[in-house]
Amino acid sequence: MGGIGDALLLVSLCGLCTFLTGISLSAIATNGAMKGGGPYYLIGRALGPEVGVSIGLCFFLGNAVAGALYVLGAVETFLKALPSAGIFTETTTKVNGTVSEPIQSISTHDLQIYGIVVTIILCFIVFGGVKMINRVAPAFLIPVLFSIFCIFIGIFLAKKDDPAPGVTGLSLESFKDNWSSDYKNTNSAGIPDAEGNVHWNFHALVGLFFPAVTGIMAGSNRSASLEDTQRSIPIGTLAATLTTTGLYLVSVLLFGAVATRDKLLTDRLLTATIAWPFPAIIHIGIILSTLGAALQSLTGAPRLLAAISNDDILPVLNYFKVAEGSEPYMATLFTAFICMGCVIIGNLDLITPTVTMFFLLCYSGVNLSCFLLDLLDAPSWRPRWKFHHWSFSLLGASLCIVIMFLISWSFTVVALALASLIYYYVSIKGKAGDWGDGFKSAYFQLALRSLRSLGANQVHPKNWYPIPLIFCRPWGKLPENVPCHPKLADFANCMKKKGRGMSIFINILDGDYHERAEDAKAACKQLDTYINYKNCEGVAEIVVAPNMSEGFRGVVQTMGLGNLKPNIVVMRYPEIWRRENLKEIPGRFVGIINDCIVANKAVVIVKGLDEWPNEYQRQYGTIDLYWIVRDGGLMLLLSQLLLTKESFESCKIQVFCIAEEDTDAEGLKADVKKFLYDLRMQAEVFVIAIKSWDVQPENGSQPDESKEAFTAAQQRVADYLAEIKETAKKEGTPLMADGKPVIVNEQLVEKFLYTTLKLNSTILRYSRMAAVVLVSLPPPPVSHPAYCYMEYMDLLVDNLPRLLMVRGYRRDVVTLFT
Repeated sequence: MGGIGDALLLVSLCGLCTFLTGISLSAIATNGAMKGGGPYYLIGRALGPEVGVSIGLCFFLGNAVAGALYVLGAVETFLKALPSAGIFTETTTKVNGTVSEPIQSISTHDLQIYGIVVTIILCFIVFGGVKMINRVAPAFLIPVLFSIFCIFIGIFLAKKDDPAPGVTGLSLESFKDNWSSDYKNTNSAGIPDAEGNVHWNFHALVGLFFPAVTGIMAGSNRSASLEDTQRSIPIGTLAATLTTTGLYLVSVLLFGAVATRDKLLTDRLLTATIAWPFPAIIHIGIILSTLGAALQSLTGAPRLLAAISNDDILPVLNYFKVAEGSEPYMATLFTAFICMGCVIIGNLDLITPTVTMFFLLCYSGVNLSCFLLDLLDAPSWRPRWKFHHWSFSLLGASLCIVIMFLISWSFTVVALALASLIYYYVSIKGKAGDWGDGFKSAYFQLALRSLRSLGANQVHPKNWYPIPLIFCRPWGKLPENVPCHPKLADFANCMKKKGRGMSIFINILDGDYHERAEDAKAACKQLDTYINYKNCEGVAEIVVAPNMSEGFRGVVQTMGLGNLKPNIVVMRYPEIWRRENLKEIPGRFVGIINDCIVANKAVVIVKGLDEWPNEYQRQYGTIDLYWIVRDGGLMLLLSQLLLTKESFESCKIQVFCIAEEDTDAEGLKADVKKFLYDLRMQAEVFVIAIKSWDVQPENGSQPDESKEAFTAAQQRVADYLAEIKETAKKEGTPLMADGKPVIVNEQLVEKFLYTTLKLNSTILRYSRMAAVVLVSLPPPPVSHPAYCYMEYMDLLVDNLPRLLMVRGYRRDVVTLFT
């Protein structure tokens, strides 16, 4: 129907597709040792396990269905040669809508019965193993080669109406008549019929012909059985591709010149009719050729399925696992059932587009794999096959996709949808596997390029993202098998908008690095497991240092690269320090805060982490901000990020501005409202004035529990100061605390205590029922005992169940302009 012109274009298009795929296959196959699984192994190691399994399973289905295609072709040839062997018969009398001599059409039931019998026989051969298949291979190959020889002899000996009507012999007139296309409708048996329901065009012919060029993966499918894959696959694949493509092109030219168009349309076994000395040779050759192809499919498909199963990516495929060197009997049985199911369909024209889509999907995967590896050009990419280029692979992949849509866009969508579903299923249910695939290499190179493009300059507030450094065990009072507080990852997720961003979880092990290197690896693995369990986007890092303070100081200076350094240090408040009598905690706490200030890192300290809600615990009420000092808008930004989480989305924001008593409250309130409006933030604003210099609490101005806490703190501070003074007097040294000289102004200490009391009382008065309270973290006073600062903080957080102490850094993190 397509004529010589379209047929030459068709063969060239399909041949080019397979040749380019063969080049890509040769390059990948010669880049190291190749195990079983053929194209699945190549694609999986290049594009990752998810892509490899999805395309591999589709290719397995394609091979299983192709087995049915070849079986039906053999049976149809057999029944054409011996019509009397048919149990059922059908007669077609219309050719091009006119009545002519009856044409015997093979019954679908005959195809089904004989096809199932042949499939069972082939399965017994496959069950015999590779050795038996190799023994019977010459019995299939030699008659095929002899048949091809007889066909060409017959073409050159043919004369007008000899050996059958419609044969013209090699004729220029026939060549001209058959050059152009003349597409017609046919019935389900492929006989031209004006009333037939099957319409043919060039696209349909591509789908019909393409299975004839799908044998290029036969060698790679049996890669585990090859002695030298790096030599056998390139030479065998490309030689076979060039030979068959050349043979197809010559056949198109010769057959287009040897018979009339009607003869070519109606005689489906013209090769047998024209062969010399008699047609039976061709019948035998076609039958053996198709049976050999079916045997290859039934041999390769089970090994492909077994290779996928052995990689242990999908637990559902464990039934098909086999030991190395064993025959995949269960996979062979499963393949046989699929093949028989397709044989029952009994229609070659319906099966071929399905086979074509699966094969083309595999070929595009091979080409994309080589394209990606060529483009990345990683140090490990050193194939022995040098005749390849990324442009060839890209052209081959594009050609595969074009051919898929040329054949049938509906079949293409179905094939891509099936591969996508398998990919999604593998990504959800499959076990993680790191094969050093090309995507990982691409991610790595993209990350490096992006990091370089960010440069070392400060990030603009519009592009600022929180990169929290989560200090997991700063106080060391968790059980040894607990790498991090269970709620710390929940809080880290609250600092990201829609899950975007990265957290760095850090633990510090005390000791010598050489002695504790293995402990650090085990702890890192444990912490990484915790992060994955909490569904938090982050990385785990373990540092070994002589002590916690020195370890953190090194971390805060060196962690990260360029502009991807952490910008916020997050840790839980040490609520247990006094109860556990941990005297080293105040010095460590103050040291961490001072290190963050020097390193220009923001600080967020979480009090009440045990009560922090997870994503399923919805909170109501308000998020209250006590804005004491300008922090670059970090506290405002954190409140907005909290509102993006389901647990806090029902809350409202209240901003409390703490000011001196003589401040213009209304003017300050108006300025803050204007500032929040420009930032596109909705919040209710309050201005609260505090007398910070009164050293004695006014009666009735504080709750009873606050006054009790204040009195207790006064007494503990007085006892501590008396203790260090007594020690300094005995030793004859300056006043020392935390191993450093300190200056103690008792009036200033009293002032700090009272100011903290007033702030705590204010928070309790206005925000006792708030979902969460954010308050500015005051910096530790210079040359001040850490113990006193810890007392200030204890007084500040007293009786507040959920509190965030926030200290920004010397830059804005919110902007007035979008």
